[in-house]
Amino acid sequence: MSKTKNPENRVTMSHVFKTIIWPRRRHLFLGLFLIIISRLSGLVLPGASKYLIDDVIPSNDINMLKWLVIIVIGAIAIQSTTSYALTQILSVEAQHLIAKLRVKVQRHIIQLPIRYFDNTKTGELVSRIMTDVEGVRNLVGTGFAQMVGGILTAVISLALLIYISPLMTVYVLVPVIIFGLISLKAFGKIRPIFRERGKINAEVTGRLTETLGGIRVIKGFNAEEQEIKTFENGVDRLFLNVKASLTATSFVTSSATFLLGLASAGIMGIGGYMIMESQMTFGDFLAFTLYLGFMIAPIVQMSNIGSQFTEAFAGLDRTEEIMNMPLESDVKSRTLTLPNIKGNIAFQDVSFAYEEGKEVLKGISFHAPEGSVTALVGTSGSGKTTIAGLAASFLNPDSGIITVDGVNMQQITLDSLRSQLGVVLQDDFLFEGTIRENILFPRPDASEERLMKAVRAAHVQEFTDRFEDGLDTVIGERGVKLSGGQRQRIAIARAILADPRILILDEATSNLDTESEALIQASLKELMKGRTTFVIAHRLSTIRQADQILVIEQGEIVEQGRHEELIEKQGRYYQLYMYQARI
Repeated sequence: MSKTKNPENRVTMSHVFKTIIWPRRRHLFLGLFLIIISRLSGLVLPGASKYLIDDVIPSNDINMLKWLVIIVIGAIAIQSTTSYALTQILSVEAQHLIAKLRVKVQRHIIQLPIRYFDNTKTGELVSRIMTDVEGVRNLVGTGFAQMVGGILTAVISLALLIYISPLMTVYVLVPVIIFGLISLKAFGKIRPIFRERGKINAEVTGRLTETLGGIRVIKGFNAEEQEIKTFENGVDRLFLNVKASLTATSFVTSSATFLLGLASAGIMGIGGYMIMESQMTFGDFLAFTLYLGFMIAPIVQMSNIGSQFTEAFAGLDRTEEIMNMPLESDVKSRTLTLPNIKGNIAFQDVSFAYEEGKEVLKGISFHAPEGSVTALVGTSGSGKTTIAGLAASFLNPDSGIITVDGVNMQQITLDSLRSQLGVVLQDDFLFEGTIRENILFPRPDASEERLMKAVRAAHVQEFTDRFEDGLDTVIGERGVKLSGGQRQRIAIARAILADPRILILDEATSNLDTESEALIQASLKELMKGRTTFVIAHRLSTIRQADQILVIEQGEIVEQGRHEELIEKQGRYYQLYMYQARI
């Protein structure tokens, strides 16, 4: 809640004008031109009504009556045509702006550091991209034009009202001014409510995304009611927020009805008296009443537009907040491009903590020569995956230096570094689509020959040959239609196709049965040849051929060497190896 009151996160009107409205001035000026014509055309009817009653009817001028009707019909035609054109021009431009903003926010979010994603729900990010920017349609769309057009209509109508009867106009202005003050106060209180709504909506969407993604776990633990209750609580919070905003906006609308109703009653009395005293003609009274409607209608409409603007600004507050977050590539030191990385990696006294004061790695130092295989072993939570994350540039060390080919990794541009990086993670993430599309993911333009080479190397054809559509088989979201071993082999084929210089294998054989593992081991051996590889595996049998094994315990290297050397030491590695051998 505190964020809603922080002025640093509030988008100002001048900022919106410079970044959103002014760049689209051509569309807006054209829209304003059309709305001016539309509103001026609308003012023809009240004037024609006065002329009809005071001049045409008393003189029985049939010819003038015809012309009057023609003029009114023409004005109505112009009004309807310009209103249609206005909606087409501004509404389409507003949707175009929303599309561009979504792309801009998605581009920014996807380039944020890994740490941000570790602490933020996927559904919340989806809400930030898809929902928060929608309100700008009221700034660039018909809302802004209607507001300006409404002000113009109200001002012209006010001038005509003063011309007809200054006394009645003064009486009308008192409740209108009171209504304006109430509206300003109300919208000041509504903006934080709308901002909080975006936050709640993101949380509810995030939980819903998790629920649908983890449906097998939910059903497996018979936890449907628990998840339903959690979602229901979130929806209730959203309802209470909407209720609060509706209460505020309905108060504004009710105030308008009451105050403007008083004005109408007063005009009836004053106008009736003035007509009876011959101080005003019936045509003047009718024209005054119609012009009053033209002045009041935009004011009431602007209360609704004000609510839409408030919602738009609240969404922009949240969008601006995320757009101000520094990108992963914003580190000014990343200026060097290494077109051809050899893969000579060294950790020099590297420490890292996800939370301040809770170090995960403490003074890690080792050298992984070009083309070597470095195996990381240890119990869960010892820091193996963190070392791999640092080597992959997903994380940055809090202290110490990591070098690639003698260059500080934090000075190398992420593009040049990651273009020569391959990963096969413990969570073998696959995208919805076909097996072919998933393998081609790192190299979409790869030839069929290169694709099939990767497929054969990872033994993917061993199971795709049994599928009716082969490599074009649709695997479902996250590859749910495949077994763990099949998903893992697709992930390995993807890494083979990428042809990286640095390779990260995080539990790359964890999901394989004995038969699949035997097939994969040969592929991995071929894949790792000539590449600097970091292997994390709980199965110590998979890393016996590594050039060096680092035994990690509580964020420190407690042992280092080849398999045979560590077995001879009979230290921590020996204990882990013998424990697994007994199992």
